[in-house]
Amino acid sequence: MDSTTLYQQLADDLSGAINLGTLPPGSRLPSVRKTAHSRQLSLNTVVAAYRVLEDRGLVEARPQSGYYVRSRLPSPARSSSQAAGPAQGTDGAVLDLIGAALKAQQTPGYIDMALACPRGGDFYPAAKLARLMGQVLRKNPGLVSNYALPPGSERLRTQIARRGLELGMALQADNIILTHGAMEALNLALRAVCRPGDTVGIESPTYFNLLPLFASLGLKALEIPTDPQSGLSLEALEMLLAEKRLNAIIAMPNVHNPLGCSMPTEHKKRLAALVNRYQVPLIEDALYAELQFGDALQPAVKAFDQDGWVLVCASYTKTLAPDFRVGWLEGGRFTEELRKLKFATSIAEPLVLCETLGAFLESGGYDHHLRALKRRYTLHIDKVRALIADHFPAGTRATHPSGGFLVWVELPEGYDTVKLFDLAIQQRISISPGPLYSPSGRYRNALRLSCCQPLDERFVSALVRVGELASQCG
Repeated sequence: MDSTTLYQQLADDLSGAINLGTLPPGSRLPSVRKTAHSRQLSLNTVVAAYRVLEDRGLVEARPQSGYYVRSRLPSPARSSSQAAGPAQGTDGAVLDLIGAALKAQQTPGYIDMALACPRGGDFYPAAKLARLMGQVLRKNPGLVSNYALPPGSERLRTQIARRGLELGMALQADNIILTHGAMEALNLALRAVCRPGDTVGIESPTYFNLLPLFASLGLKALEIPTDPQSGLSLEALEMLLAEKRLNAIIAMPNVHNPLGCSMPTEHKKRLAALVNRYQVPLIEDALYAELQFGDALQPAVKAFDQDGWVLVCASYTKTLAPDFRVGWLEGGRFTEELRKLKFATSIAEPLVLCETLGAFLESGGYDHHLRALKRRYTLHIDKVRALIADHFPAGTRATHPSGGFLVWVELPEGYDTVKLFDLAIQQRISISPGPLYSPSGRYRNALRLSCCQPLDERFVSALVRVGELASQCG
């Protein structure tokens, strides 16, 4: 047989093994070299066969790891045809549901699949940070006896600016404001660009903690359809901008919460061009941007900002030190107003904590930690998707995240995840029902699952049980 027939034959053989379950979802294909040796084929022939499997959507390549079988679970249907909703406050029932989910998460003995809060020492470099903090204090013991003042740790701000280059952003350390986590950054950004009664365009579904934040600031939300493949609907957004219906926009273009997916780069360029043309500020939440699974990070929207209409923020709570609560914000043309608001609100962040994080970023330890974290989350997502495919009702769909640890699950129409939430709570399992992610309570048949704790027998058994309970909610 010629080389073309050989690689097609190998691809067909492996496809058959995948379809029969001999190679189950999440399993690793034999290395290219091992397959070439066992089949007595050239390396190029095996690579060509593996690429055919990629094109068929059966496997995916993971940098420095190999080829893995993808889950059979289909992705959610495209939703970009959905119309943008009217501007409104958050439904009280949604706020009550958020409160119930938070209460369950804080109750001892619950298995938590709801909140995006990695748990356990394996997810954070705690020992390394402790050693670095000791070194920082030995060199400068006066840090704990002096008040931190703006602009805060130059070391950390310099490292944030340096790391911004990997997302295509040309940030200046002098313009970076250190904040008490990403939530304070979002709060400050909204206060800088909006006034009570203003309307903010949000992705739908959106990050649920924005909803109580909007309520506290007296802001109205306008839901804009957001698709797992293409991101925020730019057609709907442009119409709203042309009609002058938005005072600001909040979006999470890289590793979206709750969808876990990322907006294509061309769409990000167009989004930046739109907000610059209509001069409406975009607050870009880049919290999970560095948890993208690809070898090279896809750029932020801020990378294409021409006139400072994009504000970008993130934090290190999800990846390094949750209790440090250190985040940051770069405010573009709103930087001076943000500095005043930060000083009036909380003055500055603790210098000991910021210097410790700065030293860790400086050492290169963060890059090593991120690589290990991303490999772990990739495996977690594959395992969870495979469990959903095997144990949830027929017709269930789920996103295939581009990074992070969140999976958006859509049960067939007619299923009720609020009812599922209540049933799961009775089993001491906490999940996150879809209506949490919409101020109007949409997505009744959807839920978000967090894969950021050890996937031990207890977690797996609980997820299987959720799938069983879901069958009662149709």
